[in-house]
Amino acid sequence: MSIWSRISDALGALAAGEPLSQVFDRLRTPPERSVAFAIAVIALGAKLAKADGTVTRDEVRAFREVFTIPPQEEANAARVFNLARQDVAGFDAYAQRIAALFEGGHDVLRDLMEGLFHIATADGQYHLAENEMLLQIATIFGLTEGEFRSLRARFVPDATPDPYDVLGVTADMPMQQIRRAWAQAVRDSHPDTMIARGVPEEAVRLAEQRLIAVNRAWEEISGKSA
Repeated sequence: MSIWSRISDALGALAAGEPLSQVFDRLRTPPERSVAFAIAVIALGAKLAKADGTVTRDEVRAFREVFTIPPQEEANAARVFNLARQDVAGFDAYAQRIAALFEGGHDVLRDLMEGLFHIATADGQYHLAENEMLLQIATIFGLTEGEFRSLRARFVPDATPDPYDVLGVTADMPMQQIRRAWAQAVRDSHPDTMIARGVPEEAVRLAEQRLIAVNRAWEEISGKSA
């Protein structure tokens, strides 16, 4: 059974008129955490897509770049998106439920933030309202200022990414320590590792872009010391 069929089953279990945010309380067992991850990215992404006042085709298309969505499953993904847009609950209420669901799963919450950054910057712009919303979500998720800065450096198109920010290190750290940070980022980005912590197979393409970014950052930093 595909993750999209499992999402459909999860939505079908909601009582009439029950908000989408309630679904997270029912997806706490490990096999269903990947379903929760997908719903979380789509639901928060729907809230985020309206943060700048509009929902663009680029932002909608960004969901396809985060997830592999077969044509026959588009309706299930669209249903999550629309339910989230219609829900009067704010993004912070969603974020709090998701943080509780993945309590102790810091890395998977960072993966989720990565998907949201991808959606926020899909139209080539990064609005102040989007930054404020993402910063609040990151705070609720327990991400550090450095982790948020690292994500922002990789995705926001307003400047050349600082390689030290990308790796979450500082220029005054010993090269050996920076190398360890890069090696850990590579290990964390392995598809099998991501799937094991709850990222659905349909979303591991996030790892491809992350690997490109962290490897480019390491090459730039190590090249300076050569």
